[in-house]
Amino acid sequence: MNPASTALHAETPMKSGLRLGRLDIARGMALIAMAIYHFGWDLEFFGYLAQGSASQGWWRIFARCIASSFLFLVGFSLVLAHSRAIRWRPFLKRLAQVVLAAAAISLLTWFFMPQGFIFFGILHQIALASLLGLLFIRSPVWLTILLAAAIIATPVYYRAEFFNHPALWWVGLSSINPVSNDYVPLFPWFGAVLLGIAAARIMQATGLLRLLQGGIKPPWLEHLLTFIGRHSLIFYLVHQPVLIGLLYGFSAIIPPSPAVQAANFVNQCTTQCSIGSDPQFCRTYCGCMLEVIETNQLTKLLTSKTTTEEERQKLNTFSAQCVAKTQEGQLIPSN
Repeated sequence: MNPASTALHAETPMKSGLRLGRLDIARGMALIAMAIYHFGWDLEFFGYLAQGSASQGWWRIFARCIASSFLFLVGFSLVLAHSRAIRWRPFLKRLAQVVLAAAAISLLTWFFMPQGFIFFGILHQIALASLLGLLFIRSPVWLTILLAAAIIATPVYYRAEFFNHPALWWVGLSSINPVSNDYVPLFPWFGAVLLGIAAARIMQATGLLRLLQGGIKPPWLEHLLTFIGRHSLIFYLVHQPVLIGLLYGFSAIIPPSPAVQAANFVNQCTTQCSIGSDPQFCRTYCGCMLEVIETNQLTKLLTSKTTTEEERQKLNTFSAQCVAKTQEGQLIPSN
């Protein structure tokens, strides 16, 4: 999961004229956390971590906490910027920036990673949530909280095949989980935005917003986080190309462990094979493919994104051998 946007960076009008500095710091902290998670995802992509590491266990919880915090801040900032009156010009300007960035992310991922392209990620959610959130910045707080709870809980208790059509995947109530590198649908994630709206309304009414004034220590950390928080969309768009570029250069000097590469190959092969075949058959078949690739000294194919015609012909031959051997109950193919 992959989050951030200038929609998070809303002006904070206050009678004292003071800016809520700790709100910028909170955005900066969330962006740093996002970069840490994406670095873990990139390590997996380049073969330094086992396949699925960044989408399981504590990494998965970490990613969900990051996305929730960004969307909470979207709702919070929406109230601070527009609770007295909707300031349409800055709102539409920020919305256009987010929509264009979301479209660019979809286009780039469709081109480079079509099998998991981002069709409704965090930026798409922020754009939609910013529009829908305007409906709740003056609604009763209790109603906003109740609706937030319902939106968060609905996917747990209700899913339907009706929403399985790709045109409705953005809703988040399909009975299948669409494949995407960043999937943040309306349900349950809009609930975090509504909670942010409710929290801002409560803090406005009770005078607690002043707790967000000021900064943190040490000063250098405050300045760094504030700078990042105030330039969130730029940070979001730039950090991944930088991380990937650095890891690409690093991998040319220190390649990932062959053992991790082999395990990732088997896991990925088994996952793809299991879509239309028996999982046990697939595990045996993929183990066979790994062994025959290693036996023929073609281990570079375990991580290569492209293959020559000669290599594809060899892989097709190996595949046919492994299918036959697996069906016969033999695990190790002959050369």
